[in-house]
Amino acid sequence: MLIRRQFIAIGGALAFALSWLPAHAAPAAATGDPMAIIKAIYTRAAKGKGDGGGGFVVGDSAARAKYLSTALAALWDKAEAHAPKDEPGPIEFDPVTNSQDPDVKSFTVTGEKQSDDRATVTATIAGHHGKRAKAADNVIRYDFMRENGEWRIDDIRGAVEGDPWSIRNILNDSLKTEPGKR
Repeated sequence: MLIRRQFIAIGGALAFALSWLPAHAAPAAATGDPMAIIKAIYTRAAKGKGDGGGGFVVGDSAARAKYLSTALAALWDKAEAHAPKDEPGPIEFDPVTNSQDPDVKSFTVTGEKQSDDRATVTATIAGHHGKRAKAADNVIRYDFMRENGEWRIDDIRGAVEGDPWSIRNILNDSLKTEPGKR
């Protein structure tokens, strides 16, 4: 009888542990993977939630603190504080859609490279309004870094008319200009 009780107790504990793990492990896996983070952003953008996807950082200091590296979030906040009060901040476009008018019909996400503490993920987007003049304008790269055990976006890069841009560079450049003279 003692053996049967032990077997039931161990079986019950094992069943509890197995039922608990997937429920708690799945969200960590989704938020802990750079490709999953970017897929979630573009899934939202493709559903037309009104922010193009970039609303997760543009104009929202709390969201920047959550998704961006500490250094990039601090740089963005500093650059916004440097801008004149009656003007928009230094990022005057949606970096997620690389546009003024967010438009995502479909997207693909690929991992370019990943190490233990750095990763680069590429999103290639297609819009409802047709192709852009330069194919490079449809590609947005996200540089990630691992910070306090979590993946954080450390830069967002793309191109306009084939000319490369970087969020980090735009923010740094905005600090070099006298406020109101962009």
